Amino acid sequence: MVARLRRVVPPLVREFRPEVIVSQHGCDSHFQDELTHLRVSIDGQRQIALSISELADEVCEGRWIATGGGGYDCHDAVPRSWAHLVGIASGHPVAVTTAIPQDWRDYMNEKYGGHAPEMMGDNVDLWWRSWEIGFDPNDETDRSIMATRKEVFPQWGLDPGTTESDWGLIRIHV
Repeated sequence: MVARLRRVVPPLVREFRPEVIVSQHGCDSHFQDELTHLRVSIDGQRQIALSISELADEVCEGRWIATGGGGYDCHDAVPRSWAHLVGIASGHPVAVTTAIPQDWRDYMNEKYGGHAPEMMGDNVDLWWRSWEIGFDPNDETDRSIMATRKEVFPQWGLDPGTTESDWGLIRIHV
């Protein structure tokens, strides 16, 4: 999900030059969501919000309207994802290694059952292969990215194969 965003959205936004970016940050992409099965971690959702915030700073003087949305895991994914979104939007990102207060965890466990998370992240290694390394026709993600770029980029006068506007390889440990 993060690789798709970073390889498709920035070149288009830079070309379009919006006055404001409006983004919707649903939590149903989380890997524990029982309906969507999109397998995105809290760390990935956080990185997407950071990437959009950075793009808004670069392209439209920080004008960004970020909205919450969907998600069925009210004691785990939704509060953590939205806390990250609010932190990023307010200029005070929360590290994924931040401990969740025990009082809140106790309340959530008593109120909803289950096991509330201990940290603000999912303890995953968030990385993806740089597009600059080249297109891998055997990689499902690369194929879907290239298909999207081939359909959309020419409409904006962009070459689907260029990499100069991409963000490249990033390995995040916050």
